[in-house]
Amino acid sequence: MTSEGGARARDRDEDGRARNARPRDGLGRPLPHGADGVARQPEGVVRAPLETVAEAQALLDAGRPFHAHEVFEDAWKSGPQDERTLWRGLAQLAVGLTHAARGNTVGGARLLRRGAGAVEEWESQRGEDRPYGLDLAGLARWARELAGRVAGGTGPVDARDEAPRLGWREPR
Repeated sequence: MTSEGGARARDRDEDGRARNARPRDGLGRPLPHGADGVARQPEGVVRAPLETVAEAQALLDAGRPFHAHEVFEDAWKSGPQDERTLWRGLAQLAVGLTHAARGNTVGGARLLRRGAGAVEEWESQRGEDRPYGLDLAGLARWARELAGRVAGGTGPVDARDEAPRLGWREPR
């Protein structure tokens, strides 16, 4: 769609908010119009906490941390006020992995450390190490270790290989 001057009109959702309709790759980067991309994660979905954790883990396992970030962001924005620090921290961990996989070492390390701090803060305030089966102490260790490697100049990481385990799960 183009405007009268020939410039591309902005994509908008049904409420008139600007939305970029370009296809995206698995790390959420925009691709050229008409390119094949991966399905977008729907925004604004309200899920039960265990559904959030399961869906985010599946996306992380598939090497799609940007999409996992969107799932955590939905929980952060729609969940109880006293859990917002938890879900925001998890979203920051996922987007930190996204940036590290894109090769943004500074932003990736910063967001991984910020997310680790948020989940540690939530754990210390609540005294809960495993809400919804989440291994918060393990996630904070994973994030700080990955942040150190990324900041040390390892270059882009493989999002699938570096994906964390969010918590305990039964062996197959």
